[in-house]
Amino acid sequence: MTDLLDIDGCVGLSLLVDRDTGRCVATSSWETQKAMRASEGKVPALRKRMADAFGATDLTNDEWEVAVMHRLHRAPVGAFARISHLRGAPRSDQPTQIFTSNLPIFEGFSGFCSASLLLNRDSGRIVSNVIFDSAEALASAGERSTQLRTKAANTMDAQIIEVAEFELALAHLRVPEHV
Repeated sequence: MTDLLDIDGCVGLSLLVDRDTGRCVATSSWETQKAMRASEGKVPALRKRMADAFGATDLTNDEWEVAVMHRLHRAPVGAFARISHLRGAPRSDQPTQIFTSNLPIFEGFSGFCSASLLLNRDSGRIVSNVIFDSAEALASAGERSTQLRTKAANTMDAQIIEVAEFELALAHLRVPEHV
């Protein structure tokens, strides 16, 4: 983490883990796309070192635009995340508008910490990430979250690819509020 944060333009990193399956999602964030591109000579070695330390055999590297970042408060130790992957047409502003319109509903969930929306406009992929302060809070929002996700996907004519839940093992992001 220290080596990554020492690279100019890095604004943090997070790590989501599913201890039952061994699946991990590590995310680094950058001030600008230019800063991210400038790091390309240094980051692959750090990525390999992390993959080796975790014993990872299947590694993918995706790039995302942070379309929305909203924090009600910082996530505590023991926080959990629900990640929803969709495929649609994110070249429009519709995913951002729908997600932003749902933020007041998310804030009403017991234990809500933060929510973010990531887009890969080239591939049409959309990822929402909603963080709760505990596994219990995540579970209690499950049914309503499913309803919101299904309605949003239908409105966008998007396909829900996957919904996964993870422990938030590391949250060291300094990505500014972006709504």
